[in-house]
Amino acid sequence: MRRLAAEGLGSLLLAATVIGSGIMAERLAGGNAALALLANTGATVAALAVLIRLLGPISGAHLNPAVSFVQALRRVLSWREASAYALAQVLGCCLGAVLAHAMFGLPTLQWSLHARSGPSQWLSEAVATFGLLLVVLGGRGEEVPWMAAAWIGAAYWFTPSTSFANPAITIARSLSNTFAGIQPQDVPAFIVAQFAGALAAYYVARNVFCMCDRRRSSPTRAASAAGSHSP
Repeated sequence: MRRLAAEGLGSLLLAATVIGSGIMAERLAGGNAALALLANTGATVAALAVLIRLLGPISGAHLNPAVSFVQALRRVLSWREASAYALAQVLGCCLGAVLAHAMFGLPTLQWSLHARSGPSQWLSEAVATFGLLLVVLGGRGEEVPWMAAAWIGAAYWFTPSTSFANPAITIARSLSNTFAGIQPQDVPAFIVAQFAGALAAYYVARNVFCMCDRRRSSPTRAASAAGSHSP
């Protein structure tokens, strides 16, 4: 229960940061989308690094069903544990969207109208998630928080999807008609692309890092995200 609470709380705070900073950035940027994205990126990178470092010793700080899925493939988590992690992550992210709306005086329940679709967007999500999982699987100890956060921050800018790289936060962002939103009908394709990228990273990491699957004997390595993201 402590691990699930950590995953839920971390996911809530991550989603509140992504969506809340997007709202603030859009209000202050005066229509300058690049400036708004820069502000959104900075807040997300900082919060992600802090949350992974803070919660990693408790739950592994996955904050991302794609990370939990890969750790179940590795037998670091059981499938039952991974499913429970994913449920806590999705619920936490959705509550984070509600919290962000409440803090900025917006209707708490919304549907996004922000279209994000097409092959380039799906490929971007696969690449962003692939890179994130490589960091998770190949990073070393205390390096993982800043590496994961730095990857997500960079991927905000080199992918047209702005690097969601996280099924839970993708779902939550469909509940926010703000800068960081995604319309609900575009969510399934994003999630498929994210899991495809995570699966590819798992198989690549087994060879590149000589990574062996193992049964869980201790809390999993701190890993993100971002998941992440911005708009």
